[in-house]
Amino acid sequence: MRQDDRAPFERALQRARAAAFANGDFAGQESFMTAGEIRALAARAGIGAGVSVLDVGCGVGGPGQLLARETGCGYLGADFSASAVSIARERAPELRFAVAHVPPLPEGPFDVVLLLEAMLAIEDKDALVHAVAGALPPGGRFAFTLEEGEPLTAAERAAMPDPDTVWLTPLAAIEQSLGRAGLAVTWQEDHSRAHRATAQALLDAYAADAEAIAAQLGGPALDDLLAAHRLWIDWLDEGRVRKLALVAERGPIR
Repeated sequence: MRQDDRAPFERALQRARAAAFANGDFAGQESFMTAGEIRALAARAGIGAGVSVLDVGCGVGGPGQLLARETGCGYLGADFSASAVSIARERAPELRFAVAHVPPLPEGPFDVVLLLEAMLAIEDKDALVHAVAGALPPGGRFAFTLEEGEPLTAAERAAMPDPDTVWLTPLAAIEQSLGRAGLAVTWQEDHSRAHRATAQALLDAYAADAEAIAAQLGGPALDDLLAAHRLWIDWLDEGRVRKLALVAERGPIR
């Protein structure tokens, strides 16, 4: 079953995902981020009423719906998965969504480019960062999360399901890409400990709902899901990976 065919995964995992997040922190996200973390990053990026936002890798649009509803921002979500975009449009017909492989980005400019838990799947991060910079005016912000660490070894790639969507990058390499594109980090926060707890909560919820998930996705897909979450827990425990949230600002165009 293909990961970009999002509808079966949404149906199979929605109940467990909702159970894993406590205190209203589930907003339809497909990641380790909580609703509170999404709001905090948006606030740091200055997302508010009338601010134009491009949400790259929006998935089924849960975080975008949350931010558009609560802040009144002008919103465009973009994702390579037509299935995910179809779900997002059905759930939030008042918002704009586009099917797009990035880079390039949809035509801007945008006050903020948002990238939540999608950097990991992009191998050529330098090209992405330059495309983001090109979509921002001076003073525009790039708000994103980063799975920070050295690239996977051959053994780690063999252990991780869907390794072609797992491209870890050292923070220094991202900072260099940002600098070459005229972007400077203005804020950074480490979410590693919190995301380790979220990964465990999701693993426990998927295991508790394993029979129903396997009936919809099949046993191999369930096994891959559980194995991937166990690896993330191990890597976060060991410090092999850090989960960071960052905001970078576009400087004057020279």
